[in-house]
Amino acid sequence: LTSIHEPSDQMATSPCRLQVQATFAQPSAKATEAMSTIGTLHYTPLSARCKFDLFVEQTHSPYTFVSAGFQATWAQAADGWPQYGGGMQGWAKRFGATLTDTESRRFIQTFALSTILHEDPRYFPSRKRTLIARIWYSTTRVVVTKNDNGDSTFNTSEFLGVLATTALQNAYYPRYDRSFGDTMNRFSGALSSDAIGDLQREFTPDMKRLFRKHAPKEIRK
Repeated sequence: LTSIHEPSDQMATSPCRLQVQATFAQPSAKATEAMSTIGTLHYTPLSARCKFDLFVEQTHSPYTFVSAGFQATWAQAADGWPQYGGGMQGWAKRFGATLTDTESRRFIQTFALSTILHEDPRYFPSRKRTLIARIWYSTTRVVVTKNDNGDSTFNTSEFLGVLATTALQNAYYPRYDRSFGDTMNRFSGALSSDAIGDLQREFTPDMKRLFRKHAPKEIRK
């Protein structure tokens, strides 16, 4: 997804990626009204082919499998889904369920719904300067997104994607985790998780710049 880059990070990037770059414009000392933003962002829509390529790229990403393995290990250690049992067989079932959650969500939301509804699945960096404004912006991206015209719109693909995925989970989750209450808990949990993820995407580039600034010269090279 996205990050904000310094002027020194300028690279030729394809619009067919989840990474969205912002181009900085240094405000004049007298331009007080411009102080509320930290750059300009030129919008380039994604084609349906690009959205599908993004889904495929994430599908075979090593991070996808490492993340699923970590979540399966954590669930087994915390005795989550006890109906799956223990040992390697229980871990494999948890791994399969977690991986299916991730892949189905990405296909339904990142490709299918965003293509049908003409919405952009990418996270766009905030151009606000204040900390509170950036926190508010990032955590509300689960509600607001861009359409293929670059205009802000209700994030229908997010809500329908999460709802469809949580409903689909009832097909392979243990029987005792398929109630309406369990489904709604997973639905709200997924939205909360996405909001936290967007918050991380907003501020991770700042953390990287801070690290590069204070890191030893050998590491910065």
